[in-house]
Amino acid sequence: MYTTLMSAYGTSVGINFKFTGTIASTFHAHRIIQYYQYDLPDGPCGPQVSNAIVTSLYRQYFEEEKHPSSNETLLRACVEAGIEEEEAKKVIESEDAGYDVVKEYEQIQRSEGVDAVPRIRIEGRKRDFTFEGAREVEDYVKGLMSVVKESS
Repeated sequence: MYTTLMSAYGTSVGINFKFTGTIASTFHAHRIIQYYQYDLPDGPCGPQVSNAIVTSLYRQYFEEEKHPSSNETLLRACVEAGIEEEEAKKVIESEDAGYDVVKEYEQIQRSEGVDAVPRIRIEGRKRDFTFEGAREVEDYVKGLMSVVKESS
C-alpha cells in the first residue's frame, strides 16, 4: 500500500520513486547538510547550498537507489551543489564537520520523545498539533483548519 501511494504521489510531481535501495543511517548526510547550511568564512555555503545538497541526496536515494550516506553519494551531492570536489572530500572524510550539531539535535529530539520522522508541529493559538511519521495530506489540512478556526 505504501509503495503504491508514494508512487502515485511521486508521479504527480515528477518523482520516480524506487523502493529497493539500501536502507541505512543518514547521520553522515545530516552532518554534511548541517556543515554547509551555515555561513563559512570561505567557499559556498548557506541555505541555497544545503538545499541543493538535500535535493541531490533525495534524488540519489529515492530515484537512483544510492546509499544515503556513502562517501560517493555525499561527494556527488556536494559537487552538484557547487562545492569544489577536493573541499567536499576533506569535509566528508573528516567526520567531525557538523557532527556536534547533529548530535545535539538528536539529543533534543530524544528528550522530546520523537521516535518517527517526519515530525511536524503546527503551532496554534490555543493548542499545538504534532504529526509524527508518514501521514495523509488530509491530516495536515485538518490540523491547519483547526488552527484557523481556533484563531478566529
